[in-house]
Amino acid sequence: MTQLLLDNPLLLLFVVAALSYPLGRVHVKGISLGVAAALFVGLAIGSLHPDMRLPEEIYELGLVIFVYSIGLSSGPQFFASFRRGGLRHNLFIVGMLLVAALLVILVRSLLGLRVTVAAGLFTGSMTNTPSLAGVLEYIRSVAPPELLDQMLAEPVVGYSVAYPMGVLGMILTIALVQRLFKVDYRAEAEKLRDLYNMDQRLSNRTICVTNPAVTEESIKSLATRHGWDVLFGRMRRAGQLSLATGQTRFMVGDLVTLIGSPEDLDAVTAYLGEETAEDLEMDRADMDFRRIFVSNPKVAGHRLRDLNLPQQFGAIVTRIRRGDVEMLAHGDTELELGDRVRVVTKRENMEAVSKFFGDSYRALSEIDILTFSLGLSVGVLLGLVPFPLPGGAVFRLGFAGGPLIVALILGTLGRTGPLVWNLPYSANLTLRQIGLLFFLAGVGTRSGYAFVNTLQQGGGLQLFLAGALVTCSVGLLTLWIGYKLLNIPMGILIGMLAALQTQPAVLAFAHEQAESDLPSIGYATVYPIATITKILLAQLLVIFLQ
Repeated sequence: MTQLLLDNPLLLLFVVAALSYPLGRVHVKGISLGVAAALFVGLAIGSLHPDMRLPEEIYELGLVIFVYSIGLSSGPQFFASFRRGGLRHNLFIVGMLLVAALLVILVRSLLGLRVTVAAGLFTGSMTNTPSLAGVLEYIRSVAPPELLDQMLAEPVVGYSVAYPMGVLGMILTIALVQRLFKVDYRAEAEKLRDLYNMDQRLSNRTICVTNPAVTEESIKSLATRHGWDVLFGRMRRAGQLSLATGQTRFMVGDLVTLIGSPEDLDAVTAYLGEETAEDLEMDRADMDFRRIFVSNPKVAGHRLRDLNLPQQFGAIVTRIRRGDVEMLAHGDTELELGDRVRVVTKRENMEAVSKFFGDSYRALSEIDILTFSLGLSVGVLLGLVPFPLPGGAVFRLGFAGGPLIVALILGTLGRTGPLVWNLPYSANLTLRQIGLLFFLAGVGTRSGYAFVNTLQQGGGLQLFLAGALVTCSVGLLTLWIGYKLLNIPMGILIGMLAALQTQPAVLAFAHEQAESDLPSIGYATVYPIATITKILLAQLLVIFLQ
């Protein structure tokens, strides 16, 4: 079997993938490795023979696909966060990562670690695969040929030994600090609900207009003056059914449907009139509604108000479901491929509206090869650009940093003329998983033999304890400074901690504790800068300590 795997790299790749799936789904106290299990399966299989390794091209391909897909999905949230105090949050996370790098330098001095092992310890204690890739890529460009294999294996050893505690340490830190500070996550979420527009819990209601004062203003004027975050749908006046628009003026006796959160619906109902038992949503004889998939590239990247749906089709979009999140439709909302929009219009117009949006499952599963390849090409080229450093050293963003930065920009742009840069939600997740799997399987198999030899020679326990020290120290400092000194809500802060660690397992635990979307908001705010900073710091450790 060993010889068969040595002779067939593709078979080796699929064996690692198949074995890592069930291992990654094993839960211990709510914690699982997920796709990261591919690294440990790769290490185990790679330890069987010194030549048991996947070709470099496999894990390099996996890396660029992984970071590029992350950048596309994180770009809009990343740049939008700077309008909500995101700059301060990002600078704070960069500062804590610098503390982590200083701790690694201290540990290296105390234990006499090789520079390459120390850099791997940094990436493992911070559980960041792209930064490990950056270290490996830099080593490949400077290492003597006779020492290349050994030097490439050493960072992976440090990463692999420190990684488990990098996950567990942050989870234990969150559990400890929230008990010490007696955090009330529910009160935080209620206080911040309007600011971050989270957890909308949308519902419908039909009301009867009874307040004569509201007949003097249009719906748009009323909503602006009172700050209503609701959407008006069907309206029935004198037995005639129509759609309410921003220019519509109410008359006493009108029936109108509202969509929004229960709290917002209560406020609007109290001002306009009273709730009625009659449900206009159920009257589908003339007006109908349907969930439609956005698969037309000509629609993606445009704001709803720019599509002129009421003028073209006599239709409105009331809700948008993106992934697992449902949101109220606003005029400024930009549609993405893969969104599911709930449209209300006349029955005879529904087919035309469906054709306009695309409504094709097949199209959603396809990728625009032109924009995908063009974006990756620009990212790889940026990663190859050399940046001179003091002392004659040269720094490159590499395959991890270049595609990530380009993807953040393109993901925020959405589209450039006819070119749509974003990927459908499901396609993005699939590519991200495949890319990460390829990279981890490649790194694991290429380092497995050296990893086992290092553990057999001793020093593994020291590395494990050193990684735990770095992880837990950074976690405790981040939570204490962020909560006590910077007054960041704990729900957001634990999401930022998960992003500092770039660790989905920590984010999942944070969600379980907060029981709200606050951790996701903190995660999206600082995740890109945390990833880029760790890629830079890991390489700088090697450059300046060698």
